[in-house]
Amino acid sequence: QVQLVESGGGLVQAGGSLRLSCAASGRTFTNDVMAWFRQAPGKGREFVGGIRNTSGNGKYADSVKGRFAISGDNAKNMLYLQMISLRPEDTAVYYCAVKIGSATSWYNPDQYDYWGQGTQVTVSS
Repeated sequence: QVQLVESGGGLVQAGGSLRLSCAASGRTFTNDVMAWFRQAPGKGREFVGGIRNTSGNGKYADSVKGRFAISGDNAKNMLYLQMISLRPEDTAVYYCAVKIGSATSWYNPDQYDYWGQGTQVTVSS
């Protein structure tokens, strides 16, 4: 049984930083796609960034490139999202997701097999 538990969300002022964590359990995720999505009120779930094989390069949405960075720790089965230069438009619930194996489109939330419960990030102006 795969479980994903996010933590690290909170309230931060514009320009600030946060680090989200996702504790994953239930399998070895080395060859899976692990990603972060976010969902703002009234909007669909949006791809933020992902990584496959935690030593590989990540893919990022254009809106977060240069500000967000994904990393992983295979030994601890953890996924992280370091966010800097936060903006009010980054306000959303952030979700950790896993696609078992490869994905044809990392950006499509329907591709993903498992989701965490989400953690709220609020950026005040």
